[in-house]
Amino acid sequence: MRIALIVTTYNRPDALAAVLEGCLKQTDPDFEVIVADDGSTRDTADLVAAYRARAPFAIKHVWQEDAGFRAAAIRNRALADTDADYIVFIDGDCVPPPDFLANHRKLAERGWFLSGNRLMLTRPFSEQVLRDKLPVHLWRTSDWLRARRRGQIERLLPLLRLPNIGWVRKQLPRRWQGAKTCNLSAWREDLLRVNGLDESYTGWGLEDSDLVIRLLRAGVKSKSARFFAPVFHLWHPENDRSRLAENRRRLEESLQATHIRASKGVDQYL
Repeated sequence: MRIALIVTTYNRPDALAAVLEGCLKQTDPDFEVIVADDGSTRDTADLVAAYRARAPFAIKHVWQEDAGFRAAAIRNRALADTDADYIVFIDGDCVPPPDFLANHRKLAERGWFLSGNRLMLTRPFSEQVLRDKLPVHLWRTSDWLRARRRGQIERLLPLLRLPNIGWVRKQLPRRWQGAKTCNLSAWREDLLRVNGLDESYTGWGLEDSDLVIRLLRAGVKSKSARFFAPVFHLWHPENDRSRLAENRRRLEESLQATHIRASKGVDQYL
């Protein structure tokens, strides 16, 4: 099973560098990285080129013109640009620990998608991590305990690791709430079956919920990767939410509908 890690980014090369440093330390060797770039300037392309020269795995850079927040579209373009068996989505400010992809692989199962959790870093600590290039992806429990005492992270619970007991992780097979593409994985064939993400969602919010709802409708069930494959989420300013009300209305319509395929999805790039 070959994995493609799709990392969505927009004009934040310092955070992307921290993510790619985490990728360099993955214990699982059989993967590629696709940087899904929603219209960044040249700095991001230069950074990706520098890491491509260092990495023992393939790194692709898929770019689209900056025309506002179009995460669904750039993820679809990235999905179309790989033939990997299994897709893991994270954001360009979510740093993976070394066992992140290995643990997604361990949990991957036909007929299921995975939804993981994240550890939120505070703004001052995130700025310190990026400024001083702190290797938080390599931190041990003692380091995180010290960070919690200093108020640098919101809570320790996301760091808790629970054993991989299948039936426990399948307790909520129809749950879509809480699944986010900052830590989500699925078989590529299942993503293609539902035509990827729906690009009619523009601006920030809920395109990932729509994807999960359609996967469930297509018979792909939800399996929890929480407390087994977390990411470390760097602080960022809140995105423009001017389209959120429209996206919420669209999601409500999707909940009442019966379709499984996105009306404007990945097929236009295949």
